Amino acid sequence: MKFLFVHQNFPGQFKHLAPALVARGHEVTALIMRDIKAPEWQGVRLVRYSPKRGTSREIHPWVSDFETKTIRGEAAFRKALEMRDSGYRPDAIIAHHGWGESLFVKEVWPEAALGIYCEFYYHPQGADTGFDPEFPTNDPGDACRLRLKNFNNLLHFETADAGISPTEWQASTFPPRFRERITVVHDGIDTNVVAPNPIVQMTITDQNGGKIALDRGSEVITFVNRNLEPYRGYHIFMRALPEILARRPKARILIVGGDGVSYGARPDPDTYGEKSWREVFIEEVRTRIPDEDWARVHFLGNIRYEHFIPLLQLSTVHVYLTYPFVLSWSLLEAMSAGCSIVASDTQPLQEAIRHDLTGRLFDLFDPKALASEVCLLADDPERRQKLGEQARAFAISNYDLQSVCLPRQLAWAEGLASRSMGAGHGA
Repeated sequence: MKFLFVHQNFPGQFKHLAPALVARGHEVTALIMRDIKAPEWQGVRLVRYSPKRGTSREIHPWVSDFETKTIRGEAAFRKALEMRDSGYRPDAIIAHHGWGESLFVKEVWPEAALGIYCEFYYHPQGADTGFDPEFPTNDPGDACRLRLKNFNNLLHFETADAGISPTEWQASTFPPRFRERITVVHDGIDTNVVAPNPIVQMTITDQNGGKIALDRGSEVITFVNRNLEPYRGYHIFMRALPEILARRPKARILIVGGDGVSYGARPDPDTYGEKSWREVFIEEVRTRIPDEDWARVHFLGNIRYEHFIPLLQLSTVHVYLTYPFVLSWSLLEAMSAGCSIVASDTQPLQEAIRHDLTGRLFDLFDPKALASEVCLLADDPERRQKLGEQARAFAISNYDLQSVCLPRQLAWAEGLASRSMGAGHGA
């Protein structure tokens, strides 16, 4: 079978599935926007497309998002035409459609089955938007903007044969008319690689150049995100720090994440000046933390994956917070590493964190409750061990790459390709 992956930053969510299809003898190609020189990756032939224009300056802000997606969709379409004219004909196209690249692929290969990665469907109420009362939606027109932001989703529903979503909650955000076509399979966690390590040791260098040697005997509170922002509860974590530091005089706080924004808005410059969210909430809490305690707070920035796993293995208590939005791999990796976890009681987490079974849940908007939960676990090694063991067992049973997720992904992908072949294409 011939598979074409479409993902601007390939491999992304397909980093396990695409090579696995190659290993099963299929011909796999990826249409990407990322500027790389290599002609292939793990047996996957790479074909790069490049947009020929940028977003218009004067376009209406409600439709600027869709213009960007259309630009990428056109660029991918033009490259797909070249591929077709050179004789390439896929049996199945698997796309992360969130960037619009796959909008027009069925115009080029109408016989090919199209499967889309269903990460999130936007809602003006009941999900991330308007969830945090501290950052209300001030413009009633935001509901209109979000409705138009779903235009890309809606157009894909017309052409996609099937969808795949990593969690039940994320799949549930999609309208019922398409939800029945979505198969829920997580991307998968390699639980053999991400596993507890009782003898782990590492030396951490923070953003100020300070070095700290740590091992399993150290008391370590970890908080990890791609970027430090309210969407992932950074403000709540920072507000819990004064109490955590006061009650845990030996604890080291390790905070991983960049200064950018992955999902929400940047700080309003009229309110905060030219500061990052990291700086905004440091300034808010710093006067309540003595210098000797602040010396135990370490911002690590973005770290390499080979350093991230030992960090989880070192963790005494791991904190993961989020608005109702996409679930991070890092939470499931923390479970696989056997971390004792304190998590926000929000919908994406309720699927994986069962209170006092695989972790501890608390009201996201209650920093005092967060501090109490962290200190409760830090002071109770038996409970930590039990929660960590049960979290790992849950991760293995539900999210293990080799035994659970990858076999289901392969069955979904090959079933998708069989649709077009059964209809006469490629037979």
